[in-house]
Order: sequence, then structure tokens, then C-alpha cells
Amino acid sequence: MRPDPNAAAEAQAIDWVIRQRDPDFADWDGFADWLAEDSRHADVYDAIASLDRDLDALPRTPEPVVVVPFERRRTISRRGWFGGAMAAALVAAVTLPNLGLFGDPNRIETEAGEQRTIELADGSRIEINGASVVTLDTERPRFARLESGEAMFHVVHRDRDPFVVETGGARIVDLGTAFNVVRRNRETSVAVSEGVVLYNPDRDNVRVDAGQGIEARDGDPTPPKVRPIDIANVGGWRSGLLVYNGTPLDIVAEDLGRTTGMKVAVAPSAAGLSFRGALVIDKDRGRTIADLAALSGTRAERQGDGWTLTR
Repeated sequence: MRPDPNAAAEAQAIDWVIRQRDPDFADWDGFADWLAEDSRHADVYDAIASLDRDLDALPRTPEPVVVVPFERRRTISRRGWFGGAMAAALVAAVTLPNLGLFGDPNRIETEAGEQRTIELADGSRIEINGASVVTLDTERPRFARLESGEAMFHVVHRDRDPFVVETGGARIVDLGTAFNVVRRNRETSVAVSEGVVLYNPDRDNVRVDAGQGIEARDGDPTPPKVRPIDIANVGGWRSGLLVYNGTPLDIVAEDLGRTTGMKVAVAPSAAGLSFRGALVIDKDRGRTIADLAALSGTRAERQGDGWTLTR
């Protein structure tokens, strides 16, 4: 009897999920090669990883579960959390056609240090940084909302159907674009690496071209000012490089926590400091925090499972 290719792919996907739980996992090239072997591998892996996360989130006391049909939207996660041997057995026992998502499939929420990529039906792509929430709308396929965190948007342009990103009370409309958006507290940052976006076209109507960025604060009656940026640094979190030019140290600490999962606090004595320089995300997190302390003129003190920057 000929082996079932789906069963083999599911077994391999489960193996990748388990291996990626190891903090020292580094075989991303091998993982990428496996995905490239067969166009179905990404869908199988996505389904297994999604079910894994859902199983891990289930309460210990059995409760009724509503199963939502699996969306045909490709998601690749750099991290997987596997809920022990029982979850592994459950995943192995489920065949691909019966896999589903629990909760709202149009709400993508990442944990600190986790990055995910969403490919939309129109060919657009959203890369989502850690500690972020992005919601989609089945009735508006050319729409996304960044509720919090950070995401890089690669938009397929359509003159008569622009792609719209909402965040806070703002609308960002593409004109053929790749751009990075950060939503923190009551502030929104936009940096464009390709094409053009319009920020709040019905109100502020600020045009932001490639090589430009804006910082907008909720409730500010004046439109945000466009400033020049380095295109090479737009969305640098995806490659492990964070570049700043006079950025408050507490924002740098927040970015570092979102991208790496590290817990970094800034003591009151260092709260007024700003940071200029490039911060490389090293596999050795201690080295990364040491570089930040050296470049910012602070001292990093280890506290529990995190660090505090002091003068």
C-alpha cells in the first residue's frame, strides 16, 4: 500500500513544531528547505502550529469548544509552543481535513519575541512583530487593523481598490507600498520603504514617500510632520537590527521586549535619556542588553528574568 503523503507531511510538521520549542533551535534553513519542497508543506505546518497553540490555550477543565473552519491563509511562525505529550498525541491523531482554529481566525495575536507572516488572498503580505495584535475582515479583504504592536505591510497595489490599514483613530492608505507601522500607547509611527502612503487622507492628508516617516500622536490638532529616514532600516526588526536616532530609551526598551521577548525596564534615573545607534539582536540576549547599556551610557542590572537600565 502506498504511503499517505499528507500523513507524512503532518508527522514532519509535528517534528518541526516540537524542535522549534528549543530556545537553541537554529535550523531555519532546513525548515525553509522543507517548506520549499512541496507547496502543501506550509499549509500543513500552519494548521499543526495553529492547533498546537489552541490546544495549549484550552482550560484544564473540559469546556465546550466552538470549532471555526480553517482559513486558507498561510501563516508561518518562528516559534511554536507545544502543550506536552498529550497535545502531541492529539495533533498526531488529527488528519489535515479536520483541522480547525479555535476563536476568531481573523485576529492574529503574537507573543513577545514571536514573529509571524500572513499572506493575503490578493498577494499582499503582513509581517507581524512580537506582542502585536492584527485583525482582518472577511468582508473587507483589502483591510487590516493594527490594534497594538508592530507590523510590516507589503501591499499589492490596485488603483481602484486601495489597501487600508487602521490603527488608533488613523487610516493609512497605500499607493503601491511597503511600510512599517508601530502602535504604542497613544502614538503611531509610520515608515515607508517603497511607494507612497497617505496618512488620514480625509483629515490630515499627509503624503509619506519612500524614505520618509511620521510620528503621530492621538488628539494632536496639527498634521504630523514628515521626516527623512533610512530605507534600509525600515522594518529592521525582521533581520534583528534596530536603529535609532535620538529615541527615548524607554521606547527602545519596549521595542527590544516586543522583538525578542526580553523584559527590559528603564529606571527613573535613566528615563530622560535618548538613544542613538544600531542595536544588533544577538542570540546571546545578555550580549544584546550589554550593547544597549554601553551605547546608551547606562548600566544593566539583572532583576529576576529581566534587566533594568540605570544611570
